[in-house]
Amino acid sequence: MRTFHLSWLAFFLCFFGWFGIAPLMAVVREELDLTKDQIGNIIISSVAITIVARLVIGWLCDKIGPRISYTALLILGAFPVMLIGFSNSYESFLIFRLAIGVIGASFVITQYHTTVMFAPNVVGTANATTAGWGNLGGGVTQMVMPLIFAGFVGLGFLDSQAWRYAMVVPGVAMIICGILYYHFTKDSPAGNISELSDVAAAKKKKDTVSFWKAAADYRVWVLFVLYGACFGIELTINNIAAIYYHDFFELDLGTAGLIAGLFGLMNIFARTLGGFFGDKAGIRYGLSGRVWFLGAVILLEGLALVAFSSMTILPISIIVMIVFSLFVQMAEGATFSVVPFINKNAMGAVSGIVGAGGNAGAVAAGFLFKVDNMSYPEALYIIGLVVAGTSVLALLIRFSPAMEKEAKQEIHQLLAEKNGQAIPAAAYELEEAR
Repeated sequence: MRTFHLSWLAFFLCFFGWFGIAPLMAVVREELDLTKDQIGNIIISSVAITIVARLVIGWLCDKIGPRISYTALLILGAFPVMLIGFSNSYESFLIFRLAIGVIGASFVITQYHTTVMFAPNVVGTANATTAGWGNLGGGVTQMVMPLIFAGFVGLGFLDSQAWRYAMVVPGVAMIICGILYYHFTKDSPAGNISELSDVAAAKKKKDTVSFWKAAADYRVWVLFVLYGACFGIELTINNIAAIYYHDFFELDLGTAGLIAGLFGLMNIFARTLGGFFGDKAGIRYGLSGRVWFLGAVILLEGLALVAFSSMTILPISIIVMIVFSLFVQMAEGATFSVVPFINKNAMGAVSGIVGAGGNAGAVAAGFLFKVDNMSYPEALYIIGLVVAGTSVLALLIRFSPAMEKEAKQEIHQLLAEKNGQAIPAAAYELEEAR
């Protein structure tokens, strides 16, 4: 459980650093005199490099393990978070924002680590909870960073100085967490990769499937698109929510950040719900049940976003945003209740590719916010229609009868053991025959 709690805390702090600047963009826009097109480029840059980073980090987890991978990412990723305060032009700010995007790869390590730590009957819930509580950082940062900024202003710093000093806070927290992660987690229940016997290490290497073989499975790319339709949209809302409420409802920075933070705060339980119901559907209806639930919740997400884009009354807009947030995060949890069953010998590669899909979706959505003659509500309306349309792709994810049987047998045995019974495989097969 140390690994469980440290993995979500690490992801929380990475999210806090990743989107720490987002609620302060109204201040940065004024100081650096940024245009709408430039802000659009900054939004895209914050998630674009994460696509590559997630692919690499998934492969790295398979090779050196999640413990060292996370430690390195936390400590090295903290530097661009703190150094963005040295930006004095659009170009330098864009470069730092691009570099900060690398820490978004932390999601893959989080999912990889909890997947190897938890059994199939609860892996969806475990994955969803660590990711959801980590994503909570995207909501907390919307609320907390304006307060940290205001704190520095209260100490006598100018606005142009305060936002720079505020970004040091999440960077320092990431470094401390990196040190804790190194000392208090293990790569797997069997221990760290470096501590495994030669026989165990050789077996692990033999069982590992190459990245390219994992990438050849079309189901991985279907999940890539579906994850882009949920997590990609969450990243987009994290980037634009504060400035959206600031501009279109004429709210001050603190109030806009507080409302925007409600979107991310739903992660405290919404993503877990997606994983939990995905597990329940898997226990009752098999692997296909997990997939059907995923498609249904993505359809509801798209419809909720269409509704949100049409809201012009502030209280109603907030309520609809919260409902939309519920479906977005449930879809994310449902996605990673399916991922562990695609290819168990290439967990890092599959998690990396699917995770990269989230950022690819955010990049695609980001281009709509660069268009000068398109308002933010119009862009959100189009995105909502596209998301609803992608839900039909879930029908393409199929599992062979052998995989369905293997998963059902494994879950059946785990549930029996949980209830204090020991059911051998032969007894299970006899029961199935009956």
